[in-house]
Amino acid sequence: MVERVLLIACLLYIGYIFAGFMSGPDWGAVVKNTFVPTVKWEPQFIMLTIAIIGTTITPWMQFYLQSSIAEKGVKKEDYKISKLDVVVGCLLTDIIAFFIIITCATTLFPHGIRINEAQEAALALRPFAGQYASILFAVSLANASILGAIVVPLATAYYICEAMGWEAGVNKSFKEAPQFMWIYTALILVSALLVLIPGAPLVLLMILSSLLNGILLPFVLIFALSLVNNKRIMGKYINSKGYNYIAWGTVVILISLTTALLVMSVAPKGN
Repeated sequence: MVERVLLIACLLYIGYIFAGFMSGPDWGAVVKNTFVPTVKWEPQFIMLTIAIIGTTITPWMQFYLQSSIAEKGVKKEDYKISKLDVVVGCLLTDIIAFFIIITCATTLFPHGIRINEAQEAALALRPFAGQYASILFAVSLANASILGAIVVPLATAYYICEAMGWEAGVNKSFKEAPQFMWIYTALILVSALLVLIPGAPLVLLMILSSLLNGILLPFVLIFALSLVNNKRIMGKYINSKGYNYIAWGTVVILISLTTALLVMSVAPKGN
């Protein structure tokens, strides 16, 4: 039931796509910069690159995905359907992120607009992309916030309980899984209080949390890859060479970017 509600809520993300088209981008420039991006070897550029990867392939999502599939009791004969489900979800995530970037690059960047709060992004779109694009972007942002407030604490509660050997599951009651429910509830309350702090730099916090996700992701992937390539555990369901190349490539890229960011941050600045 919970998964169905979240799936329906995900449909609202289509607002980002409409907002992207309504912002009136130069599609020639979009195609060119998609396949021939501008790369700057500067700390801020590298930091944002790591953050974008970290917010697209989040470490906590790996735990949530595993826990939700295990809780649903997916059978071996349904693995292909589950894999297709994950692949489609990944593609849609990238498409939505693509249109968010298009919208902001078309409207905010050319006018030198910097945002400190998420709501400012939607309001800033109005003069350049129109009222409806602004509303669609705002609704999509609100939807993303609600989904994040539900799923991120849920994933955290899952892996804490799994690590401690406690009962966990969204279909269980407080009596059946008290630790899981209390952790989940506490995380939502603490997060809500943090957001309500007057003047809190929410956009900066989002960037820093995404950066931390990107830095931690290689470690999660290394352990995950060691498991999915273990024949004793996975049998014939071990990872294919293609998936391994992609996954290990991601690990190498993130470790390289993190190392470059660290070196640039501590290296003495030239005169």
